[in-house]
Amino acid sequence: MKLSLLIITAFLSLPLAPAWTAESANPPPVPLKSDSKEWRFYPAAREAGKARVLLIGDSIMNAYRHRVSAGLKDRATVDVWLTPITIKSPELHEDLRTVLEQGPYDVVHFNIGLHEWMKGFIPEGQYEPLLRAYVKTLKDHAGHATLIWASTTQMTVKDQPTALDPDNNPRIVERNAIAARVMQESGIAVNDLYTLMSGKLALAKGDKYHWTPEGSAVHADAVTAAIGAVLDTRFPVTTPAPASR
Repeated sequence: MKLSLLIITAFLSLPLAPAWTAESANPPPVPLKSDSKEWRFYPAAREAGKARVLLIGDSIMNAYRHRVSAGLKDRATVDVWLTPITIKSPELHEDLRTVLEQGPYDVVHFNIGLHEWMKGFIPEGQYEPLLRAYVKTLKDHAGHATLIWASTTQMTVKDQPTALDPDNNPRIVERNAIAARVMQESGIAVNDLYTLMSGKLALAKGDKYHWTPEGSAVHADAVTAAIGAVLDTRFPVTTPAPASR
């Protein structure tokens, strides 16, 4: 009797296994060289029968990613790589390969922009070759994923959200134009968030870079629509034929 009680007590003291299966559990974190505090890879729980989407971006993306995930929840799971690094960062390509290995993904919506706006940060004439190298790593390691580039949004004057920064915003315009050409040549769609927000600068936050929650919602809806359009093409919903009488 004492032995039975000991066995039961020992069994009850064991940690309980999770109620969910390994398929639906959140995958473990993926360490990256560029990790720091909130800047890291955020994997979504795997769900059988759903497409897989990856968002890559900085704090602008961070403000809209949850709304995108919610908007696609019936169709896809959404992994996120929230990163501060730039196309000249030495760890970029290794970290990008590591992130893409967490796939395979069906859609990758990506941007790498505001953290490299400072004049002289990227040497003159080097933005395009660096961007092309970034795109090559994506195409080489994203498998069968459809790629969508998000243009970089406006830089405004501090505390004057409807005024464009005269010194720095022209650089964003120039690089968006370069990126549009590179993406067209590479067969990659462009989600032009810059043009989308051109008539909505009142939704800028006033800190030069970021957007109000209403502005981020506009971004989220555009990103959700762009990804949804790809899913419509790749995974069309078929309507069952009516039963014969």
